[in-house]
Amino acid sequence: MARNIQSLERAAAMLRLLAGGERRLGLSDIASSLGLAKGTAHGILRTLQQEGFVEQDDASGRYQLGAELLRLGTTYLDVHELRARALVWTDDLARSSGESVYLGVLHQQGVLIVHHVFRPDDSRQVLEIGAMQPLHSTALGKVLSAYDPVAHSEALESERKPFTDRTVCDAVDFEHLLDITRARGYAADVEETWEGVASVAAPIHDRRRMPVGAVGITGAVERLGRDGELRPELIAAVRDCARAVSRDLGAGRF
Repeated sequence: MARNIQSLERAAAMLRLLAGGERRLGLSDIASSLGLAKGTAHGILRTLQQEGFVEQDDASGRYQLGAELLRLGTTYLDVHELRARALVWTDDLARSSGESVYLGVLHQQGVLIVHHVFRPDDSRQVLEIGAMQPLHSTALGKVLSAYDPVAHSEALESERKPFTDRTVCDAVDFEHLLDITRARGYAADVEETWEGVASVAAPIHDRRRMPVGAVGITGAVERLGRDGELRPELIAAVRDCARAVSRDLGAGRF
């Protein structure tokens, strides 16, 4: 059995201690409460402070939880609300399109899949919640890059790896794709990431009209396409789903 990392356990214990009881605690209080030497406790607190998880009051020298924890907590709540609001609409999209539905958010330099609805047939499928997709080649990634300034920067600054001979890697060409995405309100990926696979995605906005994620369908090129073009009814279904989730998040009409 793998052994736990002691320093991480101690750091977690410190954060829990600071989260309850007194708003601010001194080094001696923290060390004695956790049964640690002052030097050990100070070293962990210093690291947590550098990462923004703990703040030290200049006047008293006491410690309290930092703003970075609030940011992480807010991100978790945002994703949780996004998933909750999207459940019914993504189920409906899977039924109407007959394809797999993915809900993605920006994470580091890629797209994190936070919800996945299986294609409604009897085929063997693998749940992909927690999987990462690239920003520059997938429909979800291109939508986020087009509407989210942070995702845009991440996509341009990271390596744009060619997955197939259709992957757009050049920065100028990629910017042109994002212009097209913004103009038409959705992004497409036709064998740019996986051979024989196509996808369509549209942006989801919150009550502040800020992009918070993207929803899309993925399936075989021959099912999503017709006469060399993506089927317009599938594009419309994806966009309708994204608008419905956005409305439920308080974004109003788009």
